[in-house]
Amino acid sequence: MKEISIRAFKARMKTSGYSASHILPHGSYLVNLGNPDEKKREQSYECFLDDLKRCEELGLHLYNFHPGSTVGVATKDESLSLIAGCINRAHKETEQVVIVLENMAGSGNVIGSTFAELGGIITQVEDKSRVGVCLDTCHMFAAVRLPDLVNVTEYLTNTSRRAMTSGRMKAGMAEFERDVGLQYLRGMHLNDSKGTLGSKKDRHQNIGLGELGLATFAHVLSDPRTRDLPLILETPAYDEPGTSASRLGKEGMDVWRKEVEVLNRFGNGVHGEGEEAKMYDWTEEIREVVQAASRKHDAKGKSVKGVEAGGRKRKAGKRKRGAKDAEEEEDGGDDHCESCIEEG
Repeated sequence: MKEISIRAFKARMKTSGYSASHILPHGSYLVNLGNPDEKKREQSYECFLDDLKRCEELGLHLYNFHPGSTVGVATKDESLSLIAGCINRAHKETEQVVIVLENMAGSGNVIGSTFAELGGIITQVEDKSRVGVCLDTCHMFAAVRLPDLVNVTEYLTNTSRRAMTSGRMKAGMAEFERDVGLQYLRGMHLNDSKGTLGSKKDRHQNIGLGELGLATFAHVLSDPRTRDLPLILETPAYDEPGTSASRLGKEGMDVWRKEVEVLNRFGNGVHGEGEEAKMYDWTEEIREVVQAASRKHDAKGKSVKGVEAGGRKRKAGKRKRGAKDAEEEEDGGDDHCESCIEEG
């Protein structure tokens, strides 16, 4: 990295009031450290290591990535060991960055859809002070096994749309505590889900407009165990065309601004009389901004395929191409990340 870029990044962090411990960069979706093909795994490792070194140059403390896939060749246990081996190797070639494993939605041969798999990697990591987990709410909802609703996924998804009891919340963290350990929770990705419970589909939706509902995020944000963690939105923004730098502070960020504004209201908890009415009103606030952004996006000739105003899914017509291609295009760049790993 150029020194001028490093200085500019650190200056902007200071200006914006960001702490390095609250920034959680995301690795390439193409990296697959669980690939049993040594040559391909080495290519992934070089990309992985380059990212880690960039983080250290920028003074960042955390680095999030998708663990990988068996690609249908290795066993899960074999891939878990390969991933852990790459992490151990990377720790020796870097100084301080913490490697954060993300839980996955469970499609195909992807690793990390169960906490036991994440725990199986961490168990084999030598320096456990430099490994952690990022929980993605959409992935958790998609990956849940239907008989296992009384676990951490139910805690986070509120599938019944009712307020949860404190007993359920405690039961909710039991699986994560047992298989991973709360001390390894280093961040969260806050995403609603287009896919239904247990669908194994990694399809992100705007906060409150998907299957999880706004009450899910009220519980997450008011839980003391999530305090001081980086909480990252990966929801559709319907943003303006152009580079990130050209859009900064301009049009195109309205959806994320509204979602963050609503999420910040949950810091002190939302309980008691009128709670359901507030949830409804705040959901509608987000829906209105999404509708406006979607209409503007469409008007500029950048059609949001498969989505009506308000984040509702349109009925799909006949597909003229392969089902996988059409499904991935429908949901945009960030929402089909698991399919990339399958081929890496």
